[in-house]
Amino acid sequence: RGIVLMVAHRSPKPPVRVRILLPLPLTLVFTYQSFLIKYIRGYKMEKLNGIIKKVLNKEVILYIVFGILTTVVNIVTSYVLKAFFNVEGNIASTIGIIVCVLFAYFTNRKWVFQTYATTIKEKWVEFGRFILGRAFTMVVEIVGVFLLNDIIHAFYGIFTDNTAYLINKLIMTVIVIILNFFISKFFAFKDPNKKEEK
Repeated sequence: RGIVLMVAHRSPKPPVRVRILLPLPLTLVFTYQSFLIKYIRGYKMEKLNGIIKKVLNKEVILYIVFGILTTVVNIVTSYVLKAFFNVEGNIASTIGIIVCVLFAYFTNRKWVFQTYATTIKEKWVEFGRFILGRAFTMVVEIVGVFLLNDIIHAFYGIFTDNTAYLINKLIMTVIVIILNFFISKFFAFKDPNKKEEK
C-alpha cells in the first residue's frame, strides 16, 4: 500500500518512482478520492454528451438550417423587389415575409417534421395551424419587446437605448424561435395517426 510519486531529474535519466508508505486509513482516503474524481468527471462528460445528443438531433439541426435559409429568403426577396423592381419598402418587406413564411411551411413540412397530410382538407388544416402558430408567436414577440422596452426597462441604463433595444429584440427572437419549433412539432404538424395507434 502507499502512494507512488514520479520524481523527475534534470539529467536525461528516466524519472524515479518513489513509494511513500502511509497508514492504511490515509491510503484508503487518497485512493477513494482519486476514484471519486475520475468517476465524477466521467459521469459529467457522459451526461453532457447525452444532453447534446438529445438536444442537437437531426430534427433540431434541420430546423436551424432551414430557419437560417428562411431569413435569407426574406431578406433577399425584400431587397430584390425594392432594388430591382422599385417596389415600395413596406410593401417589399410584407411580400418578403409572406414568401419566407410559405418557404418555412413547405420546408418544415417536407424535411424537418415530415408530416404526411394527403387530402386537400388535411393540407389546408395543417397550413392553417402553421399560420395560426406564426401569428401567435408574432403577437408574443410584439408584446414581449413592448414589455422589455417600456415596462421592465431591461438593460436600459446599462447600455445605450439602441443597444438595449437590440438586446431585448434578440431575447424575444430566441424565445420566438423556440416557441415556433414546439408549436410546429406538437400543433401545426402533429400527426393525427398517432392517436389511432394508441
